[in-house]
Amino acid sequence: MSMPDTAVLWPLVGRELELASFDAVWAARRCQGVVIHGPAGIGKTRLARECLPRAVRAGFEAGQATASVPAAAVPLGAIAHLIPPGLDLVDPVRGFAAVARALSGPGGRRRWVLLVDDLQWLDAASAVLLRQLMDAGVVRLIGTVRSGEPVGDAVGALCGGDAVHRVDLEPFDVRATEQALQAALGGPVVRRTVEDLHEASGGNILFLRELVLGALAAGTLAHDGEIWEQSGRLAAGTRRLSEMIDARLSAAPDRARPALELLALCEPVPLADVLATTDLDTLTALEESGLVRVIACRRRTTVALAHPLYGEALRRRIPSLRRTKLLLDQVDRTKAAGARRADDTRRMAAWQLAATGTADPALLVEAAALARYAHDYAQAKTLLEALPEDDQTTATRLALGEALFELGAPVGAEAVLAAADAGARGDQEKLSVAVVRSWNLFWGAGRTPEALALIADADAGLAGAEGRRMLRYHAASIRISDGDPSALGLLDDMGDEAGDAPDPTGWLTAAMMKSMALTMRGRATDGVAWAEQAYRAHLAIADRALYPHPAAQLISLSVVLRDAGRFTEARANGERAHAELATSATQLTRTWIAFSRGQVELSCGHPASARRWFAEAVRRARSQGQIRPLNPGLNGLAIAAAQLGDVAAAEQAVDRARQYPPFGLNAEFGALAEAWLRVARGDLGGAREVLREGAERSRAAGHVSMEVWLLTDLVRIGGASAALGRLAEVAETAQGDLVPAVLDLARALAEDDPERLSAVAQTMAGMGADLYAAEAASAAAAAFRRVGRPRRAPVAARLAAELAALCEGVRTPLAVAEAAAPLTARQRDIAALAAAGVASKDIAARLQLSVRTVENHLQNAYSRLGVTTRAELADALGV
Repeated sequence: MSMPDTAVLWPLVGRELELASFDAVWAARRCQGVVIHGPAGIGKTRLARECLPRAVRAGFEAGQATASVPAAAVPLGAIAHLIPPGLDLVDPVRGFAAVARALSGPGGRRRWVLLVDDLQWLDAASAVLLRQLMDAGVVRLIGTVRSGEPVGDAVGALCGGDAVHRVDLEPFDVRATEQALQAALGGPVVRRTVEDLHEASGGNILFLRELVLGALAAGTLAHDGEIWEQSGRLAAGTRRLSEMIDARLSAAPDRARPALELLALCEPVPLADVLATTDLDTLTALEESGLVRVIACRRRTTVALAHPLYGEALRRRIPSLRRTKLLLDQVDRTKAAGARRADDTRRMAAWQLAATGTADPALLVEAAALARYAHDYAQAKTLLEALPEDDQTTATRLALGEALFELGAPVGAEAVLAAADAGARGDQEKLSVAVVRSWNLFWGAGRTPEALALIADADAGLAGAEGRRMLRYHAASIRISDGDPSALGLLDDMGDEAGDAPDPTGWLTAAMMKSMALTMRGRATDGVAWAEQAYRAHLAIADRALYPHPAAQLISLSVVLRDAGRFTEARANGERAHAELATSATQLTRTWIAFSRGQVELSCGHPASARRWFAEAVRRARSQGQIRPLNPGLNGLAIAAAQLGDVAAAEQAVDRARQYPPFGLNAEFGALAEAWLRVARGDLGGAREVLREGAERSRAAGHVSMEVWLLTDLVRIGGASAALGRLAEVAETAQGDLVPAVLDLARALAEDDPERLSAVAQTMAGMGADLYAAEAASAAAAAFRRVGRPRRAPVAARLAAELAALCEGVRTPLAVAEAAAPLTARQRDIAALAAAGVASKDIAARLQLSVRTVENHLQNAYSRLGVTTRAELADALGV
């Protein structure tokens, strides 16, 4: 991908509601103007400039002006260039009336829209003139006002009144930030990078732009061919950004400096502590100027900087010894207040470490436990690594190993956990270490035999039956993850609560995988119920469980909702999981949530979104040294690219996926990727064979859900008759809505029944399976024409088009069924290969036909489709 041209104006995104509101307000006859309010850099001017051409299209002539401090020193200085020349303004009353007559033109028919930026600096004379022109109906105003700046009476009158619509522009939320980044960079961005940039910019579009420019220049924001990601610490931005921030901070009086520096190091800070460094009047002035914000929550009031970048700029300026004093003083104040807040202990430990490089061991241990409880593994790691060796225990090593695992350092985690294992005493410690260490070996290092052997060794060393039961659950979770649904039998005696389990982590990991085993067996409804229960149980005992984050349970829930055919819920669940992890450094969980979101989007028929999530999963796995997600993630990437027609990217992803071992749960993702790559190349027959073989392997392994997905794709690429029998068998016992819907699709296609296909399209659309529904509707339109009922075809075709518009440019064989309606199945296969550029002799060899037979079929296809060349054939088929 070429470097984006970020020097040009960024595309406007995230302001759809404001633009819609402008259109509605502007259409009202009594409207005199729209004024946009907001802090500097929020995007006021950008939005105003987008509104201006909309006003012009409504019949207004446009003018622009920018108010400024120098222009305000001269009456009418900002808008003098808009006043017709030669008018005498010595008498303002007559002169302003003459301006109105001149602007309105002969017959008073001309109407003007005037865009004025920074209205707060407009001189009074200009404001009075504009007000009169607005009242006369000659001019309508589009203006911007910077929040926190003083506004004179004349300008206040200009912006007031019921006929002037006020827009208070809010900072971007995370979603709008992501939209802006993707539009500016020309491709998807890793979600954590989006979150980091959003936090750093505070949702301010100008700050966001300067941060991106700085990161691109520094090479820390890079593209791997699929997705953008920030590596390492976020870059400080550009010189322009630094100058803007410094200018804002320099306006603060010297007496405010101690308070600002304290906030930069320790925010949020209790109000009383801030007032220990400055007076109330100064703090009030800081709030009014937009440098700090005061947060009232119940009976607590805290103070924080108004923008994250202010803290960055202030911290760079604080000398080392002053930093130490500020931090230690705040530790003393917190202790004197009784350290009543839940996170005071870990914050004091962090401040002591930052100030002196050490801290009281007891405080470090307590603070690390609190950080882990908050799933802040990065801080837990920092605190525990600062603990002297003599103060390390099995418990602290276990917590450090768990933190390293969650942060994507399986090798370091194994070294620490091995030391913890050597020092473990008693069933409780041995069990806890065995669970975490085997989980790290399996998920982090990809060493399944060693993980299972470690569990077996630990089982032999435990005295209590309850501990051995937890190990059995844990071994079952690893076997299920490795693709063995028969291990479900080892969990038959699991209750639906962790209860008093000696190590709830073992129970929770087994609970996570039990739902997966249920859906693997075709029991998706049971899987959904169990996943929901496991999530609730995890939330209830999160303080006792070492890991993972409760959101990890939502990975399983997304998968089983998808397997149950509840696609809309699966998508919403994935978004919820990401939201819950917004402040957590659980790297492995983030990777698998990204992967599961890719699976769901693929099944919904959104290949561009799926490609983005698979790309993120792969990027995360690589950067964190995670082995397990790479094969399925790359194969998912290949499927999405192939469905988008990007054959080169699909080929590259398939080749890269083969470098990593298949992962049990998703072992047949490779078959799906190979099949869709063949589809993209036009080899439908070869793709069907790959899917048939993959379905047979899944059936032999007892992996019913994967078999269903393979059979579903077989149906979609012309293999309905071949898949029908097995789908009917599975439907007798399978739970959920997916299998019945796919079976109906297969029967409708096999029987070429347009009415049934139309019904399936409606069913699939209701499930949230946009592409399957579009494919069914497209096939219905084609079938209506084939059976001699052309009047019904347009209705189905319109539905297909509406649904296909949701599918992000995907092209699949069923989606173009209407175009290929006149062709037989053999003609469609040959035409698809020819459209993909395969020579006739190669088609003949691939399909075991003679070259003459291939040419005859091609000529018949040309004739039926009304084309004469292979290029026209590709256009006719939409490939």
